[in-house]
Parts: sequence; structure tokens; C-alpha cells
Amino acid sequence: MEYNKLIFVAQTGTCREAMAAGIMGDFTLRHPLEILSRGLVVQFQEPMNQKAEAVLISNGINMENYVSQQLTEEDLTEDALVITMEEIHRERILEQFENAVPENIQVLTKYVGDELEILDPYGGALPAYGLCYETLRKSIKKLVKKLNEEEGE
Repeated sequence: MEYNKLIFVAQTGTCREAMAAGIMGDFTLRHPLEILSRGLVVQFQEPMNQKAEAVLISNGINMENYVSQQLTEEDLTEDALVITMEEIHRERILEQFENAVPENIQVLTKYVGDELEILDPYGGALPAYGLCYETLRKSIKKLVKKLNEEEGE
């Protein structure tokens, strides 16, 4: 399956999914994708979590002017790969959206062969966000490798 869009999804659109989109922009894909991040519960647009943004900036990633956006039915096109942070997010998408294609909705860590889900650092101290960044970066590096290998097939 060739994807043209990669959408990272978690709860509010302000933390893990935004960090993942920022990290993804650091890597090069053989087949460029539109990289998006969406939340499952976005009642109004918000900027990125300040601690998440601080961790990204300290790693040379600028997400200036980022605002959270709600995942919509229109996002879930056939050429969109949706990557969630937790199994519960994947289940919610499959329940809430009629046109969600199960094969196109994947939990990041499962998809790349890692064991643990990406834990939400929300409410934690700055080091928790740093750890989340490191974990995301490791899994996203594997995701890039996987997408580039699929592209080469």
C-alpha cells in the first residue's frame, strides 16, 4: 500500500502526536508524505504543550505556530496511514469513524515491533517529556526504515 499522508493521533493533539510529527520531519522518506497530527478530543485549537515544545526545541525541532486539530472523517482517506500512541486510540478511531480502514490504523510501537506503548507524559516533570521524546524518536526511526523498505519493494 502506498501512503501519501501520515497522521499521528493521540488524545488532545497537543503532546505526543505533535512531538511525533515534529520528530518525523527530521527524517527523510523515499516517498515524501504529508505529515499531520490530530487529536481524538479537540474541543478548541490549542498550542502544543509547553514542556513538549521545550523538549523539541532543545533537540533542534521548531514547531512554532502549531495548533491542535480534531481527527475527522475527511482525514481517513485510503492513502492515509494513521499512527496512534496507544491501542485505546486505535480502538476509538475504528469505533467512531465508519470509513476507517483497520489495516491503515496502527499503534506506533506495535507497528514497528516495539513492546511498550508511548506513555503520556502529561502532568509530569520535564524529564518525563524528554523520555517520551527519546522513546518516540526510537520508534519513529524504525517507522521511517519500515516505510522506506516498503517503498523499495
